[in-house]
Amino acid sequence: MGMIKEFKEFAMKGNVVDLAVGVIIGAAFGKIVDSLIKDIVMPVIGKIVGNVDFSNLYVPLSEKVPAGLATLEEARKLGPVLAWGNFITIVLNFTILAFVIFLMVKAINKLRRTEEAKPAPQPSAEEKLLTEIRDALVARR
Repeated sequence: MGMIKEFKEFAMKGNVVDLAVGVIIGAAFGKIVDSLIKDIVMPVIGKIVGNVDFSNLYVPLSEKVPAGLATLEEARKLGPVLAWGNFITIVLNFTILAFVIFLMVKAINKLRRTEEAKPAPQPSAEEKLLTEIRDALVARR
């Protein structure tokens, strides 16, 4: 029974709960960025470059895979391919996600510096008097 109680105390610590919330929000945010790249950014880039769908660009690495199949998934079923278009999409996805996380950490650090820069509250007259009394009593010993 002691192990269950110990595990419950561990699981309910603030850091573990905060971490779980962070992971869940991070996963959801990753899906948003993934959709941003696949559904908005890459189609615009593809249109600018000449109606190209980057997610389906590949180089066949086997004679079993004919060049120019409709989708990357169909080509992968037939044999190995070098999916360089998909790789570019994922790298762009990572870059945007990393940049947004950088901005978030930068904002959090700025807030922390602002809190640290605040001066400590000055003791009231009553607190000063009590401190003097305490110091006088300690000096008598």
